[in-house]
Amino acid sequence: MRVLLVEDDELLGDGIRTGLAQAGFAVAWAHDGEEARQALAVEPFDAVVLDLGLPKVDGLTVLRKARREGNRVPVLILTAVDSVDDRVAGLDAGADDYLAKPFALAELQARLRALVRRSKGTGEPQLRHGRVVLDPALRTVTFDGRPVELSSRELATLHELLLNAGRVLSRSQLEEKLYGWGEEIESNAVEVYVHHLRKKLYPGLIQTVRGVGYLIPKDAR
Repeated sequence: MRVLLVEDDELLGDGIRTGLAQAGFAVAWAHDGEEARQALAVEPFDAVVLDLGLPKVDGLTVLRKARREGNRVPVLILTAVDSVDDRVAGLDAGADDYLAKPFALAELQARLRALVRRSKGTGEPQLRHGRVVLDPALRTVTFDGRPVELSSRELATLHELLLNAGRVLSRSQLEEKLYGWGEEIESNAVEVYVHHLRKKLYPGLIQTVRGVGYLIPKDAR
């Protein structure tokens, strides 16, 4: 899952980015409101973690502009002041959730997973496809009830394909979901992850749509 983090505090931002990356999120970090506006205008994200007190453009302005432009990405607001007025202003501007500082990283991770699930039209915490079960919170995969060891990138690839079961994802779309800003992407990385998943699970799980991308069918075989 690809998350846009909008936070101007270097120490806090670095801690959030590290914590989200350890939980399997690909993080793009914008340090001010203008950078966030530009990112939202041109790049797809699964969720946004948005601070309100930002330089250049404040968080509520960023959010209102994104909503006016039709961007429905789930947004979780970080606020330093847990007041009713702040919460009401954020929710009325189009936020989907909020979290008051200070907060536990585990709670932020869980709230983001819940936002993405709802945006995909499912409330089920686990992703199930026939004999394959992926638990995003525990970062585990089982096949026929037996645990399957996957690398972080392999798990992230499987997660994206399961979240979008029935929809073809191109290599570039998968790369966007797997890597944050500044991370080096090897030219054949996605192909390698798909190959490993087929080998560790079963060959027919992921289909190749020639010239387009990869697909996990909506209905398990």
